[in-house]
Amino acid sequence: MARGVGADSYTARTRKSAHRARIALRKSGVDYFRGDGSDWIALAGLLLTVPAIACGTIATPVWCAPSALVLPIVAGGLLLRPASLLGLYAAAATALIVESIVLGPYTQGPARVTPGTVLTVAACGFFGLVIAQFRARVGVPWRRGGTMLFDLRERIRVQSALPRLPKNWHREMALRPAGGQSFSGDFVVAARTNGDRTLEVVLTDVSGKGMDAGSRALLLSGAFGGLLGSLPPHAFLPAANAYLLRQNWDEGFATSIHLVLDLDSGDYELFSAGHLPALQLHAGNGRWEEQSGEGPLLGVYDGAQFDPVKGSLRPGDVLMLFTDGLVETSGRDIAEGIDRLTGEADRYVASGFGGAAWHLIEAVAKDVNDDRALLLICHEA
Repeated sequence: MARGVGADSYTARTRKSAHRARIALRKSGVDYFRGDGSDWIALAGLLLTVPAIACGTIATPVWCAPSALVLPIVAGGLLLRPASLLGLYAAAATALIVESIVLGPYTQGPARVTPGTVLTVAACGFFGLVIAQFRARVGVPWRRGGTMLFDLRERIRVQSALPRLPKNWHREMALRPAGGQSFSGDFVVAARTNGDRTLEVVLTDVSGKGMDAGSRALLLSGAFGGLLGSLPPHAFLPAANAYLLRQNWDEGFATSIHLVLDLDSGDYELFSAGHLPALQLHAGNGRWEEQSGEGPLLGVYDGAQFDPVKGSLRPGDVLMLFTDGLVETSGRDIAEGIDRLTGEADRYVASGFGGAAWHLIEAVAKDVNDDRALLLICHEA
């Protein structure tokens, strides 16, 4: 009986060991083809083009020059890992040697392998290897680099989407990165809180611009989006300030303005962290009024206080939030820029502010080399 039990336990252990080995082998295969081996199809295809180009050069060197070998080398620099790229280079070098032997010395006629051809192929190979090593150091798979950047851009766009408002409210936002890039240091996070009766919007301007500030803006927008609605309004900017301080960035500061709007009454509070004032259009007299809370930049020092300013949006009133790229340039101070912005905004008072955000940026800061963001909240009559 004891021997039977021992045999059963031995068989069970053997089966478990075989199962673990099978799982480990399967996992290593998946890891290989998704990671280190993910470029084997591209490598095989490029390796096949090298002898094809060599045969074409030997058959018709006038139409298929020896320098055509740079084509698979350039493609390899964009697609392959450094280790795979070295194998492609070895194949290309072998093809050059075969071509020079078959075609003869370059002194005996044109369309032969010359020193210039060798230098051209070697230079392309060097730059391709530099690009491949950079991608390997970053750790982004060859097929996923562009997809990852696209995904990051879409995440910023989704996080900046404004929630739907009741029918007597209108909201819109326009965001224009510096230099026509896809990433911006300006971002918006918004949420309906307090049982959907309150709209909270945070407009933030991270130090830097364009791609330089885009990665930090993505990180902060995710963090700020998590804080918004999870904390009382008066606690949001102190928590955001503490979070920014913990990052220890060299360029670690940001400006931010936090709007807390009661959608039933139109009453609001504005908390500011070193941000430009908001502008409110009073429908009664047609004048723009600056509204701004008091508080320092985010990420400067701990324990900062942020005191709000209170106001009310009555039917017909408009509240405009914006970043400094919209009103500040090297040859114009902020006050002049704000005057120009309000002057352009007056054009929409009679017709309504539908679609005005994008057109206002076009009118006052179309060619400015800075990130620009504009947010409009309208209490429709």
